[in-house]
Amino acid sequence: MPTIEGPFRTSDVHAWARSADVVIVGLGIAGACAALEARRAGAEVLVLERAAAGGGASAWSQGQFYLGGGTDVQTTCGYEDSPDNMYAFLRAVTTTDEEDKLRVFCDSSVEHFDWLEAQGVPFARIAYKHKAVYTRTGEGLLTTGNEKVWPFREKAAPAPRGHQVSGDGDISGGNVAMTALLGTVEREQVPVIYEANVIGLVQDDSDRIVGVKVRIDGEDSFIEARNGVILASGSFNLNSDVTSVNMPLFAQYGKPLGEPTNDGAGLLLGRTVGVAERGMEGLVATASIYPPEDLIKGIVVNAEGRRFMTEDAYHGRMAHTIARQPEAKAFLILDEEIFGYPKHGSHTFIDAFETVEEMESALGVPAGSIRGTLERYNSDIAAGEDTEFHKHADWLKVLEPPYALFEISIPRSDYHWMSLGGLVTDSDGRALRPDGSVVAGLYAAGACTNHLAQDGNEYASGMSLAGGSLFGRRAGVHAASAAVTT
Repeated sequence: MPTIEGPFRTSDVHAWARSADVVIVGLGIAGACAALEARRAGAEVLVLERAAAGGGASAWSQGQFYLGGGTDVQTTCGYEDSPDNMYAFLRAVTTTDEEDKLRVFCDSSVEHFDWLEAQGVPFARIAYKHKAVYTRTGEGLLTTGNEKVWPFREKAAPAPRGHQVSGDGDISGGNVAMTALLGTVEREQVPVIYEANVIGLVQDDSDRIVGVKVRIDGEDSFIEARNGVILASGSFNLNSDVTSVNMPLFAQYGKPLGEPTNDGAGLLLGRTVGVAERGMEGLVATASIYPPEDLIKGIVVNAEGRRFMTEDAYHGRMAHTIARQPEAKAFLILDEEIFGYPKHGSHTFIDAFETVEEMESALGVPAGSIRGTLERYNSDIAAGEDTEFHKHADWLKVLEPPYALFEISIPRSDYHWMSLGGLVTDSDGRALRPDGSVVAGLYAAGACTNHLAQDGNEYASGMSLAGGSLFGRRAGVHAASAAVTT
């Protein structure tokens, strides 16, 4: 776990080892974007990165950015979208009360896409038409959320918004994106100190954040931030002290996504100066039943033998809902025509069954429960509509024996997850206290902040990279002018 001290006062600082207008803690996607925009706005910038190289967890991601409103990729691929349509969907699917940030996210999406491409992040003008978690086959656009899922397809016209960075075989899109952004940081000569561990914040007598305490090669020193400090140090996914309290089920059974520096250092630094936190129990977990996409035509039942959701939902939404079933148990029922193994190998094949009674006995569910579930479902599908959960017509199929069964329970499957909660900021990245007041001189962006999506029920793949990069940029711009505007 990270060693965090302080907060320190300027009276504790005997001398500043170095000074800059804007000091950025972390060089993942939020930190890199903040650094570029602060530098371009005329600020003297210094980045402090704890690892030996930049990139962070962003470089290990699949490189999906949730962008919309009519990007060039969308329009070239023949899809219509607008900021208002994007907003209508996100307003319907999320419960966030951060209205200003949600509106900024949608209204700035096209401009942000253009900005990313200008930094060398590549997106092919090819759409993937099927259901996938990600692609590495060259497509630059796919559906990564619940846009086609009821009731959201009735709230906004469905449009794919998962902008997939063009990877190259075994190289992930996140690696490609971060290579481009870090290359731009280097070309623009933004100073970076690697293996620099920020362990505390420094306040002046008015409580404004004016610097950091940093440990480099075992030596501690203070670095002044004349305009402000931007925390962009990643998630708390690997901090078991935090996750065991806030998400005990997944902390026990799941596998957190991230790298060693995703230990919550930014969160803990914010705590020392009273920054508010939001959504700390929120996470998105993934152990998709697709691809192959035909598996969506099956049904998912709980330990009582009942369906409890639509099977065409985004995989994070499914994981969220499974976690709320009795014992967090769930099973995928297929028939011979659509049988296949989930491509990502996350789930356990139980067996094949000639009769429903054999299947009920093997699962230990109440007698007749699955039979009743299948009879209602098949009757609906024969009539052309899933009246219970409104699964899209693309995935409707009468299920007939013999059956096949996979267990997709949280404790038994290979669920990977990432946290969605964190420090509270405004749309310019300024850190906020619980009463809504600004912590002067302190900004935060990326995975150390709370996301617009509160949990997997609301999330769409790419919202983390898109939000981290966009609000990182905004934090950089605001911090660069902070001496004048705050």
